[in-house]
Amino acid sequence: MSKHLINLTGLTQDLQKATSDLHQINSFAGLLRFIVLVFAFFSLITIAWSTSNNCLFLGISIFSGFLYALLLICTHDMTHYTLTGWRWFDSIMPRLISWPMLWPYSVYAVLHQLHHGWNGSDLRDPERVQWTWLEYQSSHPIVQWYVRHQWSIDIFLAGGVGLILKTFIHGWRYRKLVSRLPQQIFIDVAGIVLVHGIMISFAITNGVLLHYLLFWLILERVIGVLMQTRDHLEHYGLWGKAQTYQLTQLYASRNFQANSVVGWLIGGLNYHGVHHGFPGIPFNNLPEAFQRIQGVLETYNLPLMKFDNNYLQETTFFSQHYALICETKPSEIIRNN
Repeated sequence: MSKHLINLTGLTQDLQKATSDLHQINSFAGLLRFIVLVFAFFSLITIAWSTSNNCLFLGISIFSGFLYALLLICTHDMTHYTLTGWRWFDSIMPRLISWPMLWPYSVYAVLHQLHHGWNGSDLRDPERVQWTWLEYQSSHPIVQWYVRHQWSIDIFLAGGVGLILKTFIHGWRYRKLVSRLPQQIFIDVAGIVLVHGIMISFAITNGVLLHYLLFWLILERVIGVLMQTRDHLEHYGLWGKAQTYQLTQLYASRNFQANSVVGWLIGGLNYHGVHHGFPGIPFNNLPEAFQRIQGVLETYNLPLMKFDNNYLQETTFFSQHYALICETKPSEIIRNN
């Protein structure tokens, strides 16, 4: 066994050892976050639907969309069964939350497992948003224009509907690779039709169909902006394969500074590199895990994980500059100003 391989083996073992006590799930912490968001959301929509002031309805609906996006982020924790640790809860609740917004959670949960396995190393990754140099060069000029303006188009135009269609498309594309995907597609379609059938029937019966459609559209736009931004920020510009799978995940994912309240609301996803390296660590332990992992990397004289100061700065930068993956050297990125 070579010295290099021994060092990598030791690194993996030390990373595991440094974070071993952080996998314990505090069910109360996850449940509290979920209940607070649910209570706040339903309180707001109760006020919104009780007012006759259209401006107040619009403003409250927009803020309700923000809270709903945070609830959908909770479903991300549930894909890893790390929100409460109760498998029945983390299986049922995300579907009940997702279907009212047409979000195919069952399909997403399967694709998300592929994403964790392929991020930074396999271009089939269903959550990859960054284009490769070859894909760009072989595309029609109109598609190339889209790539250069991808962030603005995806975030503000495609929005939530774009994410929904993308998830269904990837679910259908990988149905032969993952045998349970067809079943998950059926479950989501059936669930979405049932939930919306009930809600639309209620809206028609009470003569508020247009009001309901407007409310749904507002939520879709707000949620779409937030979720598309998150989808792009987490990995864009970081694609590359490192010496080990775990290092690949740590380096091909982005971390951000955020105050404790924001970190709590978004389930610790500002430490996305840590989450990818150790998806079994619950959201409330990710900040501590980040510090420990950085310490191990420093001990081995390895580059520290990328740590950005500001969500807004990165979003602004990549909305004005696009990055392409260079296939000949996956660790290199072509940035175009």
